[in-house]
Amino acid sequence: MQELIITPKTKVAEMLDAYPQLEETLIEIAPQFKKLKNPILRKTIARVTSLSQAAIVGGVKVEEMVSKLRAEIGQNTTAAIETENTTYNLEKPDWYNESSIADTLDTREMLNAGEHPVHEVLSSIKKLEDNEILKVIFPFIPAPLLDKTISLQYKHWLVEIDGGEYTLYFKK
Repeated sequence: MQELIITPKTKVAEMLDAYPQLEETLIEIAPQFKKLKNPILRKTIARVTSLSQAAIVGGVKVEEMVSKLRAEIGQNTTAAIETENTTYNLEKPDWYNESSIADTLDTREMLNAGEHPVHEVLSSIKKLEDNEILKVIFPFIPAPLLDKTISLQYKHWLVEIDGGEYTLYFKK
């Protein structure tokens, strides 16, 4: 079996399947990753989240995260680490108007039930009229979903609310 080389594009679940001992290192790097101990989140979110996206969730530099994970398993830490320069909109946009919110989704219940909210969120965005906004509540920064919506050229605004929870506003 070929050794998995850890890169920013490596999926969290793929890395933990290959190197289960890195779970504690990941939690050490960013305590938010304690949520990975939840088998439901491990089977859903971790399968689609890259280390680059996980670094955003953890509020750490992806280069530092990858280097530390590589060092822990004896991989070359000086090899170049290519990063994806994805930026999320944290500033209130001109298009935002509270009265334009057409629908609200709270993904916390879906995630706790082991459901992956990506399809429901994308479906809800597609149903929006031009001037309407979708409000979505998450218990963490949903980097894979944000990256997908950016690739589909949907507008977004990410707002941190109490206790590390986030509200995302989407517009077509």
